Amino acid sequence: MAITRYDPFRDLFRLQDQLFKTFGEAYAPREESGLTGAWTPPVDVFEDADAITLKVELPEVDAKDVDIQIEANQLTVRGERKLEKAEEREAYHRIERTYGAFSRSFTLPGTVDAEHISAESRDGVLRIVLPKRAETKPRQIKVQVEAARPSQAAAATKQ
Repeated sequence: MAITRYDPFRDLFRLQDQLFKTFGEAYAPREESGLTGAWTPPVDVFEDADAITLKVELPEVDAKDVDIQIEANQLTVRGERKLEKAEEREAYHRIERTYGAFSRSFTLPGTVDAEHISAESRDGVLRIVLPKRAETKPRQIKVQVEAARPSQAAAATKQ
């Protein structure tokens, strides 16, 4: 009988291999020759009392190449990142960034004032501000304090 060494990670590695085989290219290492194709720029979404703000990372994407559309309650950002000089591809030793078209869509809540949406691009970040409608913004309600009556004030001072 052969003595085998116990390896607690053996089953985990076997499972990982099965997953890689099952899902194939989704988890396989990317090929360096994969130059163009769809890519998804990362987006931060945050909200304050006045607006919802989207910050979309678009390095080396010219603002004039970005299209922002609103249809019904859907905001869509489209564009394309192009390789600077496509004819010099052979001069590159390694290309890891993805180039090509992108599209991101976001469902807008009913609180957004679609008529006053603004967008600006600076330092490779597209900032889209979705202001909230005035009627949906939280309001502070001040509590009124009733002035003490003269008879109650006198009674309070005697005690």
